[in-house]
Amino acid sequence: MQDVSTFRLYLLRATYLLLVVGLGIDLWPKILHPPENLEHMRGVVWSLLTAVSLLAILGLRYPLKMLPLLFFELVWKSIWVLAIGLPLWSSGRLDPATRDTWNACLMGLVIFSLAIPWRYVLANYVMQPGNRWHRGSPALSAEGGWR
Repeated sequence: MQDVSTFRLYLLRATYLLLVVGLGIDLWPKILHPPENLEHMRGVVWSLLTAVSLLAILGLRYPLKMLPLLFFELVWKSIWVLAIGLPLWSSGRLDPATRDTWNACLMGLVIFSLAIPWRYVLANYVMQPGNRWHRGSPALSAEGGWR
């Protein structure tokens, strides 16, 4: 297994803490006291991002095991920037709210790209064989027992 430095682990923890605090301050009051006329998809987005803030708490304790949460953040922000933000930006149609999302997504892309230990990801997510797809015939384990 690829070793990750203590500095990198603290950087990951700081990134998870940023998710916990940043999303928590903004979203928990909205979730606990939603407006009566809450638009359906806005409620879905708030719920999803609140779940991210809760899961990020686990990242404080297990920074490497929770890397898929940072992958999720990196991927959705990339999709939004490329598919939604960039066309609006290039046509000069970013309104103030969309510009805030544009700036937050770009900042997130930088932060997550710097925090993720890419050598570890390569060694443990890309180069490792995947799990089996079906239950194979029983086999003896290296210890001599059935697995």
